[in-house]
Amino acid sequence: MQPWRLHKKPNAGEIRACAPWLGAEVAAVRLKLLVALGATGAQALFGPSFRVLAQRGEVLSTLLGLAGLGTVHPSSILRAPDEEAHQLAYRAFIKDRSVAAAVVGGG
Repeated sequence: MQPWRLHKKPNAGEIRACAPWLGAEVAAVRLKLLVALGATGAQALFGPSFRVLAQRGEVLSTLLGLAGLGTVHPSSILRAPDEEAHQLAYRAFIKDRSVAAAVVGGG
């Protein structure tokens, strides 16, 4: 048996098992946009063919029938190998955030 890990990526079965809770939470809140942080969240919302680096910042329809936007997980910015990469990743993340803010009317 493998020991429990805080940062273990969920498998497809675990993601499917949590889908009813996600659907219930989304139904309880009037959302204009779902924002998925990282590949796991984005693939859970958009399907397994979603590729964060290729499709980040695009407003797409989620599997829940709502508008959504996928982007990198903020922790990936912290793992940039050097300052230049860090700044590029940070600016790209802020650009994705700006798209989300425009959709919801915040800028």
